[in-house]
Amino acid sequence: MGKIKALYDHNKDFVMEVIHFGIVGVINTMMGWGIMAVLYNLIHLNYWLSTGISYFIGGVFSYHANGKVTFKVENKDKWLPYRFAANLIVCYLIAFGVAKPLVIRILAAQPAVIVDNAAMALGTVIFVALNFFGQKIVVFRKTGKRKQGTKEQRN
Repeated sequence: MGKIKALYDHNKDFVMEVIHFGIVGVINTMMGWGIMAVLYNLIHLNYWLSTGISYFIGGVFSYHANGKVTFKVENKDKWLPYRFAANLIVCYLIAFGVAKPLVIRILAAQPAVIVDNAAMALGTVIFVALNFFGQKIVVFRKTGKRKQGTKEQRN
């Protein structure tokens, strides 16, 4: 038990970021899937418009929630919104660009509506993983000063 507690204590900040990112993500995913389902299945927008609009709206929510709750950004630099937007665009294009052809290969005999909904589900999973690390490493990265301060506080 002592080793597990020591491992947790050593990685507590990361564990808490993952938990908070998950909570924000669950809220964001429920909202996003609702928007995506309505746009694609009821309004009959195509795959790219349905997912794109949904992820844009979710991105605005995620920017504010993850900045404040997950990564606790206090001093926002002028490039933060641009890094966030670039991260979302890159993650979105990779996730949904990979998901659709992969699902088409796997479910080739299925109707397009099933293929597209399955691709949206897979795209969401890929997006979440890419987005977490993109936000942690690129968007809400800790500056050198804050990293040093954190290390000094731990020692």
